[in-house]
Amino acid sequence: MFMLGFPLLLVPFAIYNIIAFLMPGVSWTDPVTSVHMMSGADWTMSAGDMLIVLSTVLLFGELMKSTRIGVRSVVDHGLSLILFLAMLVEFILVKQAGSSTFFLLLVISFVDVLGGFAVTLRSAQRDLSVEGVERVTS
Repeated sequence: MFMLGFPLLLVPFAIYNIIAFLMPGVSWTDPVTSVHMMSGADWTMSAGDMLIVLSTVLLFGELMKSTRIGVRSVVDHGLSLILFLAMLVEFILVKQAGSSTFFLLLVISFVDVLGGFAVTLRSAQRDLSVEGVERVTS
């Protein structure tokens, strides 16, 4: 309940920035692990792939949080919008953010903002009730 006003996508954004700025030699595309599949193929995962998977899972949590209606939900959406704008500015202006991994994080944040507002508006429509209208019987 206390995490309701906290944008979960701040976590992968922070992880990206920590690695990008504090460990400048780390590449997002270098293989981290490899899994040998039954088909004979080797499936390799990079750090960027793992961060995108984490972000997608957290996006699901964000969309579940957006189904709630109230002041906290509005604050949560506002913080998600601010996070998206900060990520957009960083993507445009900061050299370390110019990667496909960061771009995908930006797209996931955009989906969070649009999806969150859409789900909240749709849920609010269902909660809207009209009082004082009487049914006329003949």
